[in-house]
Amino acid sequence: MSFKILIIEDSADIREGVVEILGLAGYTVFSASNGKMGLELAKVQLPDLILCDVMMPEMDGYGVLFMLGKSADTANIPFIFLTAKAERIDLRKAMEMGADDYLTKPFDDVELLNAIESRLKKKKQQKEFYSKGLDELSNIVARTDGLNELKRVIRERKIRFFKKNQVIYYEGDRGNGLYVVLSGKIKTSKLADDGRELITGLHIADQYLGIQALLAGEAYSETASALEDSQLCLIPKEQLQEMLNLYPEVTDSFIKLMAGQIRESEERLLQLAYYSVRKKMADAILRLYRQSDSPNEGVRISREDLAALAGMATETVSRTLSDFRNEGLIEKNGSVITVLDLQRLVKMKN
Repeated sequence: MSFKILIIEDSADIREGVVEILGLAGYTVFSASNGKMGLELAKVQLPDLILCDVMMPEMDGYGVLFMLGKSADTANIPFIFLTAKAERIDLRKAMEMGADDYLTKPFDDVELLNAIESRLKKKKQQKEFYSKGLDELSNIVARTDGLNELKRVIRERKIRFFKKNQVIYYEGDRGNGLYVVLSGKIKTSKLADDGRELITGLHIADQYLGIQALLAGEAYSETASALEDSQLCLIPKEQLQEMLNLYPEVTDSFIKLMAGQIRESEERLLQLAYYSVRKKMADAILRLYRQSDSPNEGVRISREDLAALAGMATETVSRTLSDFRNEGLIEKNGSVITVLDLQRLVKMKN
């Protein structure tokens, strides 16, 4: 069975060209000349992927993406924007809304087919991929009816891919749900008055972002961005709130998770305030080491991120790492730090 693709594009030349290319490639193709027609066609045909122009009559691409996200039947369909070069500055808005990718006009046949193949492949992987990161959340509602509801919510959500350094949300943005880290590493950070960044948390697979904003109904209190290529799943606030209202056990467990995060933040603030430079650096390296999937192969982090994690100036980071290397505690090769003497780092005196 061939994949079904919907192209929504008001330019007849581009629309007909894409239909011809995809037809020759063996795809079943549907087309619409404006956003309103495309939205209706998507609801009827339920395509495997949608290609959509940004600026169109009747309804623009942003409106199409927004309306698709309101229905469980269409929210999970991979969505690729077709954009003119002048519109690229608006792409952050598109990616934040849940778009999977974009192609800049004019694009050639190979670019088009590669983008489609990549997104269809990732959609297939998503169906086969049930992250361990959701296991803890499943355990929260184990032995209650909430488990089945949780599984339904997860099935309807698509995996979001974030490249290294890509921002997931900014401090002050309104919380729109709970992010589950499936793979990779995410940092949360705040900016001091002098412009320096302080990393407030590192989040790996099996961990969650945005619990406090979700429960308190507030904006995000920090910025989250990817330290490396990562995969996340966003469970919408409305669906989670339904579960929280129906199952008190779920609410209690989330409160415990949030309390644990607050306690960890308090301990970290005390360490930043009272630990020596060497002790702070040792603890930062140990934190990275313990969160690494392959710590013996070294941990990769930039000098700037390490400074933000340890709460010190980048120049101090360089000097302290040099001291640690000379003392045989670590080895450093570019941005990769390899721990050579774990016990001495653990026992570093304040």
